[in-house]
Amino acid sequence: MRLGDLASALDLAAPAGAEEIEVRGATHQADWARPGDVFVAVRGARADGHRFIADAVARGAVAVLGEGLPDDVTCPVPYLRVPSARAALADAAATLAGHPSRGLTVLGVTGTDGKTTTSSLARHLLRSAGRPTGLLSTVGYELPDGVLRQPPAHFTTPEAPQVQQILRDMVDAGATHAVVEASSHALALDRVRGVDFDVAIWTNLTGEHLDFHGTMEQYFADKALLVQRARHAVLNADDAWTEQLIPMAASHVTYSAEGRPADWWASDVVEGADDLRFTVHGPDGTVQATLPMIGRFNVANALAAMAGVHATGVGLAELVAGLATFPGVAGRMEMADRGADDPRVIIDFAHTPPSLEKALETVRVTTDGRLWVVLGSAGGPRDPSKRAPLGEVATRLADVAVFTEEDHRDTPLVEILDEMERGAREAGRSNFRSIGDRREAIRHAVTEAGPQDTVVLAGKGPEETLERDTETIAWDEMAEAHAALALRHRAD
Repeated sequence: MRLGDLASALDLAAPAGAEEIEVRGATHQADWARPGDVFVAVRGARADGHRFIADAVARGAVAVLGEGLPDDVTCPVPYLRVPSARAALADAAATLAGHPSRGLTVLGVTGTDGKTTTSSLARHLLRSAGRPTGLLSTVGYELPDGVLRQPPAHFTTPEAPQVQQILRDMVDAGATHAVVEASSHALALDRVRGVDFDVAIWTNLTGEHLDFHGTMEQYFADKALLVQRARHAVLNADDAWTEQLIPMAASHVTYSAEGRPADWWASDVVEGADDLRFTVHGPDGTVQATLPMIGRFNVANALAAMAGVHATGVGLAELVAGLATFPGVAGRMEMADRGADDPRVIIDFAHTPPSLEKALETVRVTTDGRLWVVLGSAGGPRDPSKRAPLGEVATRLADVAVFTEEDHRDTPLVEILDEMERGAREAGRSNFRSIGDRREAIRHAVTEAGPQDTVVLAGKGPEETLERDTETIAWDEMAEAHAALALRHRAD
């Protein structure tokens, strides 16, 4: 594409000579720039992208988009002024990729808890119904072939150029549908601005990421962008924020796992050791459903996914059939292989007080012995207010809590552990201990637990790294669980 054509698509005046300049891509990272790229100079919290123009040009950038060139910065290539650099990055990326989402039926999923499970369920239901479907979520992305891949940069949702390239890859691989997990950061920072959403699925909203959003009201406003942009919304009638969402939606249906009046609702829920059985009441009738997952809260995720996929034209019978064959989600109530004399070890991503409470209540139902939990809390400025509540929830619902590290970054680990201990002590609890090294914490819990016990490893889920001080190390929670179980056998 010529620079003049890109400028026209972005409703900008083309600079002199723009028709002679070929543009091949867009990036806001100078060290990612390639020959033919447009460099978008984003003013961030820590640095102004304009300071890296020379680096980007040296790597082959042929033009720069920005909100205004500083007086002390020179730009040797055409500079196009835009109202919002992040919006321009998203719009340029979508334009250069050929707007791939317009060739897909796209379901977006947002909310504090349940996004990944709901996204995976929706992807599975679509594929089970014969729709070639791609997935972009926190655990990576999939083309219709179902192979999990990792984006080139670690974000809950990648930046706009990566989002658009992944969607383009989906289209080129034959996808007709896509499920996109849209985090609040991705929505607020315009990473998914260029995605044409057909259906928005809202799970819930609880306190999280307030270091970034500042207030719950702003957190809600950022997440609500998905509902505002989609043609149709699937809203949780059990969530207090839904009342404010309804006027924002072009059209909508509701769902409830708690018996509230809704278009989709569940009754007669039976929690088994390995599955959930319940009655689904929907616009097309009432049917019996089985979901091979534990955790009553997953009924809500299943209803959300069913309602979202139904909006794309999949019938109720196909949805129920697909639900029964769902393979689960890595790091979400995922059970480690074990021997007859081993405790049950469950990996779960729960890292907020509400999600931890749900996880522990779920596991308690099917635990005959003691319930253990190993957990930490993120460092840096990432909502330190949840550390003490995590300690309280862990010690209230588990028989033994082991506090440990979880991406503490540059925050002294002792400060995080002290806060978690404070939450437990102020609740009158003493059933805890702190072991700073996560590997040692896991091994302690698994080797000390009895054969009838359950050990929940909370917080990391499927993540592949652990951020310790200034170091990022490779991490595999399931591998650590299996290593701890093996150590238990050697000790015998």
